[in-house]
Amino acid sequence: MTGIYAENSEGIFKKSVLEAASYASQISQGQVTAVCIGQPNAGEADKLAQYGVNKLICIDGFSNFDAQTYSKELAQAFANNQISQIVFANTYEAKSIAPRVAVIMNASIASNVIALPETSSGFKVKRGVFSGKGFAYVTLDRANKVIAITPNSTELKENSTTIQIETISATQTTAQTAISSTSKAGGKIPLTEAEIVVSAGRGMKGPENWGMVEDLADILGAATACSKPVSDMDWRPHSEHVGQTGITIKPNLYIAIGISGAIQHLAGVSSSKVIVVINKDPEAPFFKAADYGIVGDAFEVLPKLIEAAKASKN
Repeated sequence: MTGIYAENSEGIFKKSVLEAASYASQISQGQVTAVCIGQPNAGEADKLAQYGVNKLICIDGFSNFDAQTYSKELAQAFANNQISQIVFANTYEAKSIAPRVAVIMNASIASNVIALPETSSGFKVKRGVFSGKGFAYVTLDRANKVIAITPNSTELKENSTTIQIETISATQTTAQTAISSTSKAGGKIPLTEAEIVVSAGRGMKGPENWGMVEDLADILGAATACSKPVSDMDWRPHSEHVGQTGITIKPNLYIAIGISGAIQHLAGVSSSKVIVVINKDPEAPFFKAADYGIVGDAFEVLPKLIEAAKASKN
């Protein structure tokens, strides 16, 4: 049987979890069980059912996130339900849980998976490597398998069904770590979930000019991001930093404004399906990676782009 970890944020299942459900539904034999920590909001279970999840197991008893206790409870729930194929969305939370679940269940594991498995001879998955610059094909040869799929890498396919909800109590709630405080990243759309990202760099000259970037993002329904120097100078929060040492994203559209395109930045965004670059330097390295490029001053180009986007939306 196939299962997924249904990570929820304040009772809401993110798009990446629905992608995991869709992926699991396509590789299962008709039965998909989701396991989540805590109780989802009303109507959220129906979202999972839309993508082929037949059963949702909710584990109660936790107040704060703890990778070790979460992993033990999840592994136990998967084992109790005879689930041998487990799909995670490769989020930051899952990155700390999936390997632990694999160890507990003596499972083969593959992360950064970007396509459905090839099963004609064994169980082979395609995964991104070297910051998305290459691919590797990995065979998972153990009976239990853990697959962590990259957000925005697989197609959502509906497979509506009815869903049964079961609630169980956690048996191991004593955390090995203590959380003193938490701070949640701002922004209307999480970067890892965004299909469109509008990003800017030092070419914006200062944080006081970010209004144009946010205006364009609002019109397009996009998330906002920035380069490392911008977050280092505290022009924007570090939660918006995309790149090799920041967040790796794979949106359908990435718009880079006033960013030169250093290799460290490209490593975090090169998997974007379409890249648009706006820079007044025609020799900026980013143009070599761009699908579309505009050579011009951001302070002249952005207002025209905003007006065009407004007209198109209307």
